[in-house]
Amino acid sequence: MTREANALAILKLTLVTFGVLYASLLSAMFLWQRELQYFPTRRDPSPQAVGLADLTRVDLATPDGETVVVWSSSARADRPTILFLHGNGGEIADRADRFAFYQSRGYGVTFLSWRGYGGSSGSPTETGLLADAKAAYDHLRSQGLPPDRIVLVGESLGTGVAVQLSAANPVGAVVLQAPFSAAVDLARAAYPWLPVGLLMKDQFRSRDHIASIRAPLLILHGERDNVVPPVFGQRLYNAAPDPKTFLSLGPVGHEALFDPATWAAGADFIDRVMTP
Repeated sequence: MTREANALAILKLTLVTFGVLYASLLSAMFLWQRELQYFPTRRDPSPQAVGLADLTRVDLATPDGETVVVWSSSARADRPTILFLHGNGGEIADRADRFAFYQSRGYGVTFLSWRGYGGSSGSPTETGLLADAKAAYDHLRSQGLPPDRIVLVGESLGTGVAVQLSAANPVGAVVLQAPFSAAVDLARAAYPWLPVGLLMKDQFRSRDHIASIRAPLLILHGERDNVVPPVFGQRLYNAAPDPKTFLSLGPVGHEALFDPATWAAGADFIDRVMTP
């Protein structure tokens, strides 16, 4: 075998090996992608066990046969009710201090536990989370709450559901904390060497729905957020209709979602736009 033929054989072998490895990686990413997107915990403590009072736990049935947990408390006087849609990690019990904060402001509070999280049945998917949120929204409406007294608050992954829910249903206001233009946009930035647009099942394309929102909108984002970089929140803001507000949280990261100062910024906005 000549030197040229030997080099060509090595090149072919290298390309074949690379192709096999790349195809294997694509298959693994496709099969296990939801394990990379959702990080639920399955604790299901009572609200009282995490220090909360004056609320009820409701098990809601979804149209596709799952049961999701909701924690709810009533509003004072003419205060609105917050429907809170949490992010992709943990569970609602991890956010008990946020629930107590909203109670202290006099709001009605409804925290929804996604399917597959906490005490809710099933496994998370985009279609499933949208069904969960609609079930919680319909529950509030069935209690006699008018849509203009419902405020959607979403954090991180929950913003992708909040956008689609408020685009399709009337609400009084929308607060998005660390939102993204689309989850698939984040995936493309993280994995530029993968065809994520073809592989990704749950793309949460908020930019395709944001223009349909007909309620005052607030977007909150930390300038040093490495989980959802602020450029993605700014893109969503640019696509949104008026009235809208973009508020920088300063030089903070994704951990700002758990900072009472972030919750207060959202509450101040709600108070301004939801005055009876």
